[in-house]
Amino acid sequence: MRIVALSLSLLFLSITLAGCETKAEKVKKLQDQYDAAYPAYAKACLDEDSAAAKRLMTGEKLTAEQTAAIEAEQKAREARCKPESDRLAQIQREILAAQQ
Repeated sequence: MRIVALSLSLLFLSITLAGCETKAEKVKKLQDQYDAAYPAYAKACLDEDSAAAKRLMTGEKLTAEQTAAIEAEQKAREARCKPESDRLAQIQREILAAQQ
């Protein structure tokens, strides 16, 4: 009887540990996906945004046309970058969910 109880306990422990490995592997896979995608997103979407913001923050006098051009560029970039931003945010949510 003790052998059966011990065997069941070891089986339950093995299943639990196997589940933890799978969880850790899932987190690693998602983190690898995020790490692979983020640098290109940052370069294409965040660096360009910083350049326009710097021009505005330096107090540089911009004409109405220059301001309109910067605003149009920002809107175009937001439209272009939103799908990737949403995808990265979804990966982050999945990472957090997998860690719990």
